[in-house]
Amino acid sequence: MNAPASSPVVSPGRYYQPQGSEVDLFLHASQNRLPVLIKGPTGCGKTRFVEHMAERLQRPLYTVACHDDLTAADLIGRFLIGKDGTFWQDGPLTRAVREGAICYLDEVIEARKDTTVVIHPLTDDRRILPLDGTGEQLQAAPGFMLVMSYNPGYRNLMKGLKPSTRQRFVSIGFDYPDEITEAGIIAHESGIKPEQAHSLSRIAAALRQLRDTDLEEAPSTRLLIHCAHLMVSGLPANIAAEAALTQTLTDEPATQAAIRDVIRALLPADAL
Repeated sequence: MNAPASSPVVSPGRYYQPQGSEVDLFLHASQNRLPVLIKGPTGCGKTRFVEHMAERLQRPLYTVACHDDLTAADLIGRFLIGKDGTFWQDGPLTRAVREGAICYLDEVIEARKDTTVVIHPLTDDRRILPLDGTGEQLQAAPGFMLVMSYNPGYRNLMKGLKPSTRQRFVSIGFDYPDEITEAGIIAHESGIKPEQAHSLSRIAAALRQLRDTDLEEAPSTRLLIHCAHLMVSGLPANIAAEAALTQTLTDEPATQAAIRDVIRALLPADAL
């Protein structure tokens, strides 16, 4: 059985550049013990934001990378067999409830639909987690916070949050940063020269115009940082962009050619 990728994380000095009022919204949600739903495209900074807020609030963070085989038991826990017999092992959600930590379900719509049912008692005034395996009714410790994220671009008839689940959360909408902000993020994260960072952010802005037409997925800030790291380490910019952008974004030859045209037009000639 596949287990979720989860671990408690308190990141020292995680850099985050606010785009709007999301930091204040999160702080007020925490103060009022409200669960938070974060919506935005892949690689726009949702996970980095949650890590930053966990550090700011000085709370442990349990992150669960959701997937098709994720079950309620993966979140809550299960009985295991050890050398001394069977024993109960808490899942990441249960550990967060006991410790007053933040539990972050990343890309929650990738999980099985029945998985989200277990969170309902935690998202109202009860703030409890029933453990059928042990017979416990866990009351969430002070500081516990449930955060979920998903990419609205992946919604379809088979995958999506039920309205009854969505209305239990306050929501924060994310998008890619504007060009100037994104260039600053790229430069800070990679050490690349500011003018090169601005070129990469301009390329991303142009390529994002192709989203939902020629490109299935727009280039993320994460990809731009990968490209910048390759350039900083000495790889020629055209080779770095080919690997981090062109080949990663699509397998279609015609679309790859269009991406290369954009890169050639917007990267300085001395960088190619």
